[in-house]
Amino acid sequence: MQRTPILTIAACVLAVIPASAAREQTPAAVAEARDVRSISAADCTVSRVGATIPVTAIGEPVSAVALDPPAWTDATGEMPGYCSVTGSMAPADPDAPHAQPIHFRVVLPAEWNGRAVQLGGGGMNGIIPNLTGPIDGGPSGPARRAVTFGSDSGHRAGRGVPVDWALNDEAIRNLGYMQMKKTRDAAMVVVERAYDARPAFVYYIGSSQGGREALTVAQRYPDDYDGIISNVPIVGFSTLMLAPELIRIHEKPLANWVTPAKTATIRDHFLRTCDHLDGRVDGVINNYAACRAIFDRSQRAPGQNPWAPKRCPDGVDPAPDNDGPGACLTDGQIATLDLVYSRYVFATPLANGATTFGMWVPNTDPSGSGLIEARRYAGQEGAAPDAPVHSHLGALGVTGFLMRDPGANPLDYVEGGPLDARRRELSEWLDSTNPDLTAFRARGGKAIVTIGTDDTLASPGAQLDYYQAIIDTMGRSAVESFARLFVMPQGNHGLRARVAPHDGNGRPLEPRPLPTAIDRVSMLFDWVERGVAPPLHATLTGTDDTMPLCSYPAYPHYADGEYVCREADDTQAAPRQ
Repeated sequence: MQRTPILTIAACVLAVIPASAAREQTPAAVAEARDVRSISAADCTVSRVGATIPVTAIGEPVSAVALDPPAWTDATGEMPGYCSVTGSMAPADPDAPHAQPIHFRVVLPAEWNGRAVQLGGGGMNGIIPNLTGPIDGGPSGPARRAVTFGSDSGHRAGRGVPVDWALNDEAIRNLGYMQMKKTRDAAMVVVERAYDARPAFVYYIGSSQGGREALTVAQRYPDDYDGIISNVPIVGFSTLMLAPELIRIHEKPLANWVTPAKTATIRDHFLRTCDHLDGRVDGVINNYAACRAIFDRSQRAPGQNPWAPKRCPDGVDPAPDNDGPGACLTDGQIATLDLVYSRYVFATPLANGATTFGMWVPNTDPSGSGLIEARRYAGQEGAAPDAPVHSHLGALGVTGFLMRDPGANPLDYVEGGPLDARRRELSEWLDSTNPDLTAFRARGGKAIVTIGTDDTLASPGAQLDYYQAIIDTMGRSAVESFARLFVMPQGNHGLRARVAPHDGNGRPLEPRPLPTAIDRVSMLFDWVERGVAPPLHATLTGTDDTMPLCSYPAYPHYADGEYVCREADDTQAAPRQ
């Protein structure tokens, strides 16, 4: 079937609209103005897209690329029709122990406007992302007339699936960075075969692991992408997997165990110390930088102990089961909290010269994502004889990647010990901490990154330190010319936020969500394709209120009856007396 480009009516209209008026068109209108190419079920065939891809078309090593017969899905409701092409890439060394293929998929919409969006994974990956679902909370790829593609990153996940892939270095490197390039290159071949054209714009959009992946492609493959959206990226991935174990290791002595009963008193102390730092006491810790400076031992003044008001008399807890906001903390518990809310110092520098990991910042969910555990684990004082080995989402990265024994006890890790060289090697493969995005900026790339300070799964401290490293490396004006580094106070790992149960004066508050809605995708498309930069400080909606979404290092400050973005100063870092 011979296909010719279909020029929409909107394109003809746009040609006679003055430039000033054209800039006011919505992103949807701009998309309609593209040279739209069409395919149908008759094009969704092996004869059209092929059964293989030459390995020479893939920019990282693979030994073969095979494509399954494509499948057409008819339009239903608001979902346009599309052709789905699934394939696999064999490892460069298929005979290596535990070698795994990369499974990938490309979704080709019936009408295509020239955009291609690579969607990132989540957790430890292991499945192909949902390529026909909402993109960053908005319309799907087919509904946007955009190609979408993604992969399982080179291993399978799920109940009963073997985890021995974690013992294969190529599989680990695929997870870290190579699968993004391999998947992108394979998708470009499929797209060109289907539409007789390559994409005009290629984007990477992801959250969490996918957010790290988006940063990775900007760092490692800057010429391949026009723009990225990186939400809650796990920038220091190799250490984030280890961080929960570092807490449990510190809690090996029973005296250091922060129990769930202490959750309310920790939250209360953060709020009483920091709620007022943004100019208003309302159950929201907006001035995250000043609050962090109070509790991080690397920033606070020598001899200052922000936990002193919560210390138990003589360091002994008279009521360990007291779960109220007035409960006290022992010296051992305070030492553990100092670890959790301070930068962790490495024995030797990791990739990109990193010497610390930012851990967590003061928040209103101090027990979230296992930061506080209700039981004792094998290797900890007081654990039952049959106590389980500690596990969490990234534990395989410690036992498999690092210790090379999935059955090992991660609490046996020793910082600076015999695994130190392996730590550095994994950091080079897995961490997205390179702050020099000069090449990405030079090719015209644009980046929108958003983090939340109540994110207990990723590490807001590491994310904030990466923001600062980018500015220190490139200069603020250069960064603002191509990137938005947003911070959502009290935002969680899903970038949703709520007011705390009470404010910094102890006054109970009605539970309610905070504004968190924003259209990052349209922002990015406008910036890349039309040169319309998003505001340095954007606006969050989604409730009856609005809130500013400030670019780092600014934060929402309350003045004259409203919140405005303002940069922290040293005077605001002093705790309230």
